[in-house]
Amino acid sequence: MHKFLKLFLLIIGVISAILWYLLPEKDMPVAEAAQSGAMNAMFMITYLLLGIAVVASLVFTLKNLFANPAGLKKTLFVIGGFLLVVVISYVLASGTDVADDYMAMSDESTVKKIGMGLNVFFILTVVAVVAIVLPGIKRMFSK
Repeated sequence: MHKFLKLFLLIIGVISAILWYLLPEKDMPVAEAAQSGAMNAMFMITYLLLGIAVVASLVFTLKNLFANPAGLKKTLFVIGGFLLVVVISYVLASGTDVADDYMAMSDESTVKKIGMGLNVFFILTVVAVVAIVLPGIKRMFSK
């Protein structure tokens, strides 16, 4: 398996080097450069490698997760907490807090989803700060 992986990476490296050499010149118009076969092939290689990395990380994560039942319980608890934060954020998002000029470019559903995303970010930021500061304060007073 190790030899196969080395050979695969060597072939991808050689193909990428050839495609790099075949990339369009920098004075070529952007519209033409975007239609370049070398550029499209490099994007395909990137998508392939990204897909392999995502699948490998998911497979090994799930394998380790199911091998440790305590870890699975903890992971489900964290996912449930995150889903709770998402639901609370969606309920708190109004979807109408946009000027009329900008509302023409979007609809209320999109604005509500953006507000939900911002609320999730703010809530998780507060949780992270509390998780960092609280143990420090507790240690300070326990000595």
